[in-house]
Amino acid sequence: MNGHILVTGATGKTGRRLVAALREQGAPTVGTSRQGGDGRVRFDWTDRSTWDGSLDGAVSAYLVAPMGVGDPASIMIEFTQTAITRGVVRFVLLSASLLEVGGPAMGQVHQWLAQSGAEWAVLRPSWFMENLSEGPHCVSIRDERAIYSAAGNGRVAFISADDIAKAAAAALMAEEAPNSDFILTGPEALSYDQVAERISSAIGRTVTHVPLSFDELVARHMASGLIESHAQTLAFMDLAIATGAEDRVTEDMKQLVAEPPVTFDTFVAEHVRSWCET
Repeated sequence: MNGHILVTGATGKTGRRLVAALREQGAPTVGTSRQGGDGRVRFDWTDRSTWDGSLDGAVSAYLVAPMGVGDPASIMIEFTQTAITRGVVRFVLLSASLLEVGGPAMGQVHQWLAQSGAEWAVLRPSWFMENLSEGPHCVSIRDERAIYSAAGNGRVAFISADDIAKAAAAALMAEEAPNSDFILTGPEALSYDQVAERISSAIGRTVTHVPLSFDELVARHMASGLIESHAQTLAFMDLAIATGAEDRVTEDMKQLVAEPPVTFDTFVAEHVRSWCET
C-alpha cells in the first residue's frame, strides 16, 4: 500500500477498534480526533483548515459522521470530494441498517459514493452491543437497573463493535473494491425485555426494560446532552424497532469476515463488570 489508511472518529466505538485491527495486520494507519495528540492527527469535520493535513498521504479513508451537526451529509460529501482530489481512492462509510441508499443523512453520502467513481463500501450495522456497555444504557443499567427505550417489543440483532471494525478493515484492505453495501447484524434478534433478562442473569441482579413514549425518550436524550434533532432521530429509530424494522439476521458479515460474529451471550459475559462497578 503506497500510503496510509485514514480513520476518522478514531476515539469512537468502531474507530478505535479499527485502528487497532489495521495496525495488528501491519497496515499503515493514521487515526484522527478533534484535539489530536496520542498519535492521532487533528481533524474536525466543521473546521476545513484541518482537512488537508489529515489527508496528507492517505489512500483510503473510514468515514464516521460528525456528532451534533445538523446536515452531516453535505459536509461529508464535500470532504470526500476534497479527499479524492488529494489522492484518496477508497472510502468505507459507517452508516446504519435502517438508512437506505438515497435516504436521509448517511443515505445521501451512500448515494454520492456509489455514483462518485471512487472505490467504496458502506457498512450498515444494526445497533451496537456496546451501546449497552459504554453509553447511556450502561449508566442506567449500572445505577438504576433499568433500560429505557421506545422500542416496545421490537427485536434487534445487536452486533459487536469489534465485528464492525473487522468488517471495516476487510473492506479497506480488500484487493478488489467491494463497491457495495453490507447490512451487518449479530446472530440473534432480541427484544429489550430479553436483553434485560440476559444481563440480569449474568450480573445476578434484576434489570428491567422501561418502555417510554417518543416524547419521553427525546427528553431523556436531551437531558443527557444531545441536541434536539439528534435526540429525535434516535427516538424515531426506536419507533422503527417497535414496528419490526430491525427484526432480521443477515449473512452479510460472511462476505467480509471469515469468523462468525460475536454472540450476545458472549458479549454479556465479557462485560459484566461494566454493569457492576460504581
